[in-house]
Amino acid sequence: MTDPTAAVDPSDYAARLTSADLGATVPDLLAAPAIRWGVIGAGNIAGSFSDGVRDRTAARVTAVGSRSVAKAQEFADAHAPGARAHGSYEDLVADDEVDVVYVATPHSHHLEHTLLAIEAGKHVLVEKPLTRSVAESRTLLDAARDAGVFCMEAVWTRFLPHIAAIRGAIARGEIGEVRTVIAEFAIQKEYDPTHRLFAPELAGGALLDLGIYPITLVHDLLGAPDTVLAHGTHAPTGVDDHVSMIFGYDSGAQAVLHTSSRVPGVAGARIIGTRGHIEMPGGFFTPTGFEVVRDDGTRWSFTSPAEEGKAYEAAEVARCVTAGLTESPRMPWSDTLEVMGMLDDVRATLGVVYPGE
Repeated sequence: MTDPTAAVDPSDYAARLTSADLGATVPDLLAAPAIRWGVIGAGNIAGSFSDGVRDRTAARVTAVGSRSVAKAQEFADAHAPGARAHGSYEDLVADDEVDVVYVATPHSHHLEHTLLAIEAGKHVLVEKPLTRSVAESRTLLDAARDAGVFCMEAVWTRFLPHIAAIRGAIARGEIGEVRTVIAEFAIQKEYDPTHRLFAPELAGGALLDLGIYPITLVHDLLGAPDTVLAHGTHAPTGVDDHVSMIFGYDSGAQAVLHTSSRVPGVAGARIIGTRGHIEMPGGFFTPTGFEVVRDDGTRWSFTSPAEEGKAYEAAEVARCVTAGLTESPRMPWSDTLEVMGMLDDVRATLGVVYPGE
């Protein structure tokens, strides 16, 4: 099989915009340029991202912004020793030693905090979902376009070695034409109205927090659906907590997806083609492995390195910014808008509305 981790020259990255094998290889992490990161938000996801930048790339986190200097300093000490600690997001985006801002606050605040960075002339990587809705995403991306800065939704799964290997297998026709994708991501979380999964003011709900993973996987493989069916239930706060979805395509392909904050799940996925299938038994959106099972009886498997996976998206940003791009060829703005539209369609079916909408 083709090695999905084969090195790709970062200087030639812009040429890959129209490459037929886009996403079938993963460039060497350490070959990505050494840019300077600023981090907005000091939670667990920001911590794992910063760990990946520190340990696996040539870049570094030079500044951290939080609501207090003390919290920012605590985060820096743990994840980015030597980084400057800022007690406000405004101070962080004004830092002259920051090239790109990683926005890792709750997605209810992505629009506000990302616009701060864009207005300061900074490139941005924004945790998923990019915003609460496709309308907000358009506002944000229009601002990035007007400012001429790079912007990308942090769909880290797209840049992982096992996804590159899967795309390569599909492109080679190893399982024939993809006809069905089955995927789920569910966790069992004790109800707490103040937790981000259940709080409407934080754009809570299983769909935007967990369900985006199976949805983005399906979009990567099949694109935007022609029909969307959904059924779900609501937590006492009114956000969704248990959702099933069926996406239909005029080609005849379909996707069957599930997400929940009420029941435990395996975060598994199965990609079924006309000549075989691909099994990802758990953690499909993290560095993991898979098995290809062909209808002729042959099998082979692939296992990703187990290290922190967010370093791959960080390296993608470094390559793109250095190449002068404003969007990633692997995670373009059009894909973000299509996925946000899918989320909007499901949320409308469920009747979930956030404050201020």
